[in-house]
Amino acid sequence: MNRVACLGECMIELVEHGNGMLTRGFGGDTLNTALYLARLRVPTEYVTALGTDPFSDEMIGAWHSEGIGTSSILRLPGRVPGLYLIQTDETGERRFFYWRDSAPVRQLFRLPETAQIQAALVASELIYLSGITLSLFDDESRNRLFDTLDLARRGGSKVAFDTNFRPRGWPDVHAARAVYDRMFSRSDLVLASVEDHMLLHGSGEAADAIGRLKAAEVPEMVVKLAQPACHVAGDGVQAVVQAEPVSAVVDTTAAGDSFAAAYIAARRAGLDPAAAASAGHLLAGTVVRHRGAIIPRSAMPVLSFASEAP
Repeated sequence: MNRVACLGECMIELVEHGNGMLTRGFGGDTLNTALYLARLRVPTEYVTALGTDPFSDEMIGAWHSEGIGTSSILRLPGRVPGLYLIQTDETGERRFFYWRDSAPVRQLFRLPETAQIQAALVASELIYLSGITLSLFDDESRNRLFDTLDLARRGGSKVAFDTNFRPRGWPDVHAARAVYDRMFSRSDLVLASVEDHMLLHGSGEAADAIGRLKAAEVPEMVVKLAQPACHVAGDGVQAVVQAEPVSAVVDTTAAGDSFAAAYIAARRAGLDPAAAASAGHLLAGTVVRHRGAIIPRSAMPVLSFASEAP
């Protein structure tokens, strides 16, 4: 019961270079958060489904080497992970192309082994998932997921939800809104942004995003603002926490994922929401100074609570 379970998808990543060559890696939003949580000495389990192929083996080996628990990963014979390709134009703008419709994780809540996944989630101290996680599943699977979250919360588990909205994952914005509203009612912590609120509801005003979460009676929230700051509310604290300016941003990939990891780790270690947000800003500010989602271990900033976390 003392671990964080991160639920989601990790895909094979191909990056196209100017000479037509490709480099291969892997990535996924909740996986990035799981990795940074593990580096911050938080016991973390990744919950997903993969194939029995060499790429899936490679992923699991890499996660294990980072200290991420891999006992809650289902392996589906004959299947392979989803794949995406990144192209970058001359201005630095990136385009993403996806091949993921038959990814094994989409079956996670429709398998004979689903019960063991549900048991792993219910046994966790905190369940972390994102809007991208929700977009992976059909209605039946989401209902089983929501039932699992309800059961977990009745047993004392907490649920953290990162809104991380990607329109391409949904049939339309109305369907996404309905699912998000159901998710808010099951969340103890929501990490949101005015950018996501703009895409979902057409308003980039922080007050509107904050008001929607308050109306849903979310106990604790972090709303990232248009400027380098966030609004935090919960545990008797309400404040706007500024981030230190970053003069040389190299790549914003995983900025939000790493912020979530540091925030959760700090709150777990006993820091209040404002101090936790400062820790999130520090880690995210370090991540954006490096290319790619995962920075070298040697570049990890010193966070005082990380050495004290159980």
